[in-house]
Parts: sequence; structure tokens; C-alpha cells
Amino acid sequence: MEQPLGAALLERISWDDLRVFVVVARTLSFRKAATTLRTSTSTVVRRIERLESVFEFRLFDRLSDGLGLTEKGRRVYQTAQDMERASYSLRAHLDQDLNLRGLVRCSVTEGLGTSWILPQLLQFTRTHPATIIDLRCAMEVADVMRMETDVAVQLEKPSRPDAKSVRLGRLHIYPFASRQYIDTYGMPTRLDQVRQHRLVHQKAAQVEDDAYARMLNLTSVEGIVALRTNTSTALGYAIELGLGIGPLPTYIVGLGSDLIPVDIGLRHQVDIWMTYHPDARALRRVSIFIDWLKTLFDSKRYPWFADEFIHPRELLGDRPPDEIIPKIVKLPLRRKRGAG
Repeated sequence: MEQPLGAALLERISWDDLRVFVVVARTLSFRKAATTLRTSTSTVVRRIERLESVFEFRLFDRLSDGLGLTEKGRRVYQTAQDMERASYSLRAHLDQDLNLRGLVRCSVTEGLGTSWILPQLLQFTRTHPATIIDLRCAMEVADVMRMETDVAVQLEKPSRPDAKSVRLGRLHIYPFASRQYIDTYGMPTRLDQVRQHRLVHQKAAQVEDDAYARMLNLTSVEGIVALRTNTSTALGYAIELGLGIGPLPTYIVGLGSDLIPVDIGLRHQVDIWMTYHPDARALRRVSIFIDWLKTLFDSKRYPWFADEFIHPRELLGDRPPDEIIPKIVKLPLRRKRGAG
């Protein structure tokens, strides 16, 4: 059988370009590949065109509804996947010395990544100064088996049976409002009163699209939505600014937020999952990071991640938030009024 990547060709091929090709071959979309690689679509197209110039044949057919691998492109893809797996084994071999700089890639939902994991990374990086954390905060699920990331923290139960999966805890969602909003529009005390209020709504991957409307016994939340956003950070900031009432995870109490829970009988829960490649434990620094991530969701220390719901007013007890999570950075949901 003809070998698509002969010795002469290998000398002329950029591995970075080949990595881009693998992602495009998986997604069959320049745009989706660009999102996965966190680069521009034009850069992806340019790299594929450069590869096709080196190979002197087309890798993809440009179709009206996307891309399709050519026959020769499929053979290149098979070989490139073998090279990708070999690079993982090589990385495991080279990653034994933790004093050398090395990378850990973590994909996590945007809210948990920005508001929960990021503020606590300072201590981890101080303990492991040679480990570089590539923290991808996005609502799209990364595929660990396709090596898009080393570790993924997600709100959807992993569906790949060949990946390692661990349930980290449970996210409890509760409606919150700011003091400014309540002073302006009042505090609803019954579910039916919410229809006369303003809501902030998130529409994104891994967020159940009709959960809000269903809990309110409405066919749609259109007409009472003041703001719709695709990010958890913007959702929380909008609620803090007083744009409307909105659903937030109860762990914001541990971040020192002064938002007020709205008690109208609404709450929602979703499990938090961690998944990683079965060979990830062979990478020492990735294994250490996995174990550290688990500690961030210990329900004995952080009761808002327990299976049972605890009302936000009861989560801290007599402890101030700083006793649980040191104030490392000022994020919107941790900022006290007037802090600038």
C-alpha cells in the first residue's frame, strides 16, 4: 500500500500543520477547527493549503455543507493519528522530570473555569512552578480521546466508554438578584410573580435550553428576558449589575458575592464530571493535576458541591468566605460594592 507520509515528505512537513489537519479532519469544518484550536479560520485554511501544496494533492473536497476527506486525505489522516498517539507516548517518557517545564491542558466550562478553578490556581502553580497550565474555559466539550485536551471538566456525562470518567460533585443552580435590582423592581416571593420581573438568561452548550422556562411553567421566557448571553461570567456580572434575576450556581456564596437568593421555589441541579485519556496517568504532571482538581470539589470542604441541596444562606455557617477560599483575584462575582 502506498505510504502517504514518506521520508522525503516528512522532512518538509510541519508537525503543527499536521496537527491542524487532524483537527480539521475530525470536525470537517474550518470554522469548528479554528474554534477548537483557538485561532482564526483564515490561519486554519492557510495551513491546510500549505500542506496540500507540500503533498501536491488535495486533502479535502470543499462541499456545499462543509468538507469531505479525499481518498488520499483519509490515508494521511490515518497516519497522522498514529503520529499523534506516538507523540503522547513520547510526551509521557519526557515528562518524568517535574523540574523541567511541561504543559497540562485543561478544558472546563466557562463559569467553573473562570470563577472557581482559576482563583485557586495560584497555589498550585506556586507548588509546581515548572508546570504550565493551559486553561481553556469554554462551554463546548473537548474530546480527551482525540487529545484535544488532557483533562476535561464538563456538565454532560461523558459518553466515550474508552475514556476515564469521575463524577466530581453536583452543581446547584438557584435564582439570585442584586440589591440594586430589588430596590428598583422589588423581590418576588411567589413563582407566578416572576412573570412581572426581568430575567437574565444564558444560552450556550451544556446549558439545558428550556430548563428556565420549564421551571417557570412557561412555554418560553421570551417577553421577560432583559438580557441573553452565551457566557456564565457575563450572566453573573449582568445579575450583579441589576439587569435582572438569573440562575447561578450556589458556590458564588463561597466567592464572597453579595447577591441575594430569590426564594420562589426554583432550583436546578446538574452533575460535574471530569474525564481524561486512559493514558493520562502516565504523565506525572497531568496525574498530579487530576488529583488536585478532585480536591477543589470536596463536598466536606466545599458543601455547595454536595449531592444534597443546601440553601445559599446556610452554606457558610459562621465562616466568612475568606476562611474557605483566600481572596486571590478580584472577579466580578467576588467584587464588593464600590471596589471599582
